[in-house]
Amino acid sequence: MQIHQLAYFVAVARTRHFTRAAEMTGVSQPTLSKQIRVLENSLGAPLFVRDRGGIELTSAGEALLPHAQRILIDVESAERTVHEVASLRRGRVRLGATPSLCDGLLPEALTRFHEAYPAIDLEVQEAGSRVLTRELSQGRLDVALLIVPLHSGDPDIETTPLLRERLVLASPVDADMPDRMDVSDLRDLPLVMFREGYDLRDVTLRACTAAGFEPRLAVEGGEMGAVLRFVQAGLGHAVVPSMVLATRPQLRATELVNPPLDRVIALAHRSSEALPLAAQAFKADLIDHLTTFGTGGLTGV
Repeated sequence: MQIHQLAYFVAVARTRHFTRAAEMTGVSQPTLSKQIRVLENSLGAPLFVRDRGGIELTSAGEALLPHAQRILIDVESAERTVHEVASLRRGRVRLGATPSLCDGLLPEALTRFHEAYPAIDLEVQEAGSRVLTRELSQGRLDVALLIVPLHSGDPDIETTPLLRERLVLASPVDADMPDRMDVSDLRDLPLVMFREGYDLRDVTLRACTAAGFEPRLAVEGGEMGAVLRFVQAGLGHAVVPSMVLATRPQLRATELVNPPLDRVIALAHRSSEALPLAAQAFKADLIDHLTTFGTGGLTGV
């Protein structure tokens, strides 16, 4: 039983005329008649009674008709759905991003993408780079914005570097802080530290170790929002991405030098699978967005 045979059968059932059914389906009348006979032979029962008074459905034809109509409707719906997805009129992007990116870069990027593709559903998971890498590997995310290099070493994850992000020292806006300071000067400051697993925690601790001292931790264990609120409350200072301070007038940024601190943001996905069309569109739109994203001292990679 073939789809085109069912289409011919339904056309004859509607018109009760082989010639008109052939015209409706765009084939010759002999071709249509032959395919109807093939269908009847495959089913083992006649579908039409042909006489001088016209064409009528047999009991087998009556039984087949609603099923054939349903199949043709489903096929048409499937073709339409695939076409809509291919045309990006439908689809879904399962996106992961680190908390700092959810707080800084992502809202504007998602707004821009949603305006361009309003019918594409966006699902966002916020987590650290290690968790996001695992979620990608297990197929629960399509793409993720995370920090490279990856610590997992998973060969199935492909990364596209997007930008190099400057890290700064966040302090209360009324704190007596210079515009620039060496990393070694953090030795004398109480720091608000991110929880275990945060790449910002690792970056800060490595920088302090390289400068020859153990940092003095006033508070530790927070997420991005909590860390910034603790800093604003005057509990200490924190090393954060410059972009997260763009919308926080209660905090000020001090540039860190000798050495400057930064990190590379990349878009990651599984290299063993082709990106879904919606995810490809998000990647292209994000890269285009970053060519004009200049807030917070970012420079392209």
